Amino acid sequence: MTGSESIRFNPDYAVEPGETLAEVLEERGMTQAELARRTGLSTKHINQVIKGAASITAETALKLERVTLIPARFWTNLETQYRDAKSREEESLALETEIPWLKDLPIKYLQDRDWIPKITGPDLVRSVFEFFGVASRDAWATVWATPTGYRMSRVHESNGYSLASWLRIAELEASKVEAMPFDRKGLQVALPNLRHLTRRSVEEWYPRLIEECASVGVVVVLEPEVPGSRVCGAVRWVDSDRVLIVMSLRHKWADVFWFSFFHEVAHILLHDRKKLTFIDGPPANGETDELELEADVFASRTLIPREFESHLPMLQSRSAIISFAKEIGIHPGIVVGRLQHQRLLPFSQLNDLKERYVFSD
Repeated sequence: MTGSESIRFNPDYAVEPGETLAEVLEERGMTQAELARRTGLSTKHINQVIKGAASITAETALKLERVTLIPARFWTNLETQYRDAKSREEESLALETEIPWLKDLPIKYLQDRDWIPKITGPDLVRSVFEFFGVASRDAWATVWATPTGYRMSRVHESNGYSLASWLRIAELEASKVEAMPFDRKGLQVALPNLRHLTRRSVEEWYPRLIEECASVGVVVVLEPEVPGSRVCGAVRWVDSDRVLIVMSLRHKWADVFWFSFFHEVAHILLHDRKKLTFIDGPPANGETDELELEADVFASRTLIPREFESHLPMLQSRSAIISFAKEIGIHPGIVVGRLQHQRLLPFSQLNDLKERYVFSD
């Protein structure tokens, strides 16, 4: 029986390599000094390996293979497993100190949605880092903490941890969508087609929206808001060639959804800031800024072009609204929403012409 056949060692836990080497020597009736002579290594070095003070290098493993007839890969794998286990043990001790930080994150929500496992302790911290795609809490702050890299002038009292979780979920969902490289001119050309989708049913417009946008490098994700995020939509570049639009359906009304969608498109076309994430939610104390106003105007005039805005005050009947909407090629509920927003129609009237979108189970 050869040495390689006499020892079959496939541990499911980390074993100190020196301990295994000592067992081999005992089995062979070989002293450390004899092993040193046969390998050409010093007795001191062999003793350090057995005590765990020195690692088994690839060179040492080859020498051990020649003397013990146990493959070098066995020794190097044993060393790698042991060092990996020691590193994880040290990491777990460090992660213990991060456990209090988890209370700021929507852990239960993420666990209920199966984004992170239902575990506790350092393993939970590790899973949270893996979910966010970062290696440490400092890295998390650099990548995800608000307001770094975010434009949030329209978000009032948003929980930054919930917001980061929502954006990360959208980013992960976006990674499943195949999309062409971003094409600015293509997106501009696609606007009329995207606008006409407002007249279709959800079953029709949703796949078309995803497909049309992906063809010009825009990934659209609809994702329920994480409790506390208080967000309607966002634009975030996921890499140099693709941009993400994520919508939460926060207000459910279809007219608000489409206005918000084209508002996000405006940020892509008008405000090409790849290092920024544009976050849009309820206005803080009614305040907004120039870029948000530009995006609002863009969305308004994409849905109802400027040349038709003068018709709005005359639209006071159901039939007039339906006829006007058909003429300009949008859903009548969007016209009703605009009239209500401009106080040209009471919020209590003609809401049956408006649609509501909700997430299905």
